[in-house]
Amino acid sequence: MRVRLVLAAGVLLAAAAVAPLAHAGGADGLSAGPALDGPLLNGPVLNGPVLNGSVPNAQGLGSRGADDLSVYGYGTVGADSTVTLSGMYRCLDDSAGPVFVSSTLVQGNRSAGIGGTQAVCDGHLHEWVNTSVVKDPAYRPGAARVRATLMQLTAGETGLPAPGFLAAEDAAVELR
Repeated sequence: MRVRLVLAAGVLLAAAAVAPLAHAGGADGLSAGPALDGPLLNGPVLNGPVLNGSVPNAQGLGSRGADDLSVYGYGTVGADSTVTLSGMYRCLDDSAGPVFVSSTLVQGNRSAGIGGTQAVCDGHLHEWVNTSVVKDPAYRPGAARVRATLMQLTAGETGLPAPGFLAAEDAAVELR
């Protein structure tokens, strides 16, 4: 129980601690299907190269040697206040500890963590989907921002999990 609590706290702290980062735009044609409008996989990479400009194809993404993360340009808000955000990520190595994709939704003066997904770190592109019910304050369809992070928990000097940020993205989204 304590381990779960510490992991959950680490993910929430990691999501809240990441400052907004600028990102370059560009369509790369990596749509995961007709319902997904082609993600931009060119967010800033922490502890590695910053990807500047549009990505021509999946092979050019971070030169296959970097962790990366993107946010799709939209999210959904259900009638029951369920918020769903998604995007794509790539991570290379989770041998030092588990890796998570966390997301925070900001609309007006409201901000809330929207779920967390454990990442599969095999060097391939994967879709992430985070969902949470946020009733107070409720989110509405319209413009918003998503702050997403690819974060690894590693054992700190005290033995407690410490977050390490692999990649981050701050993106404008349209809630539907």
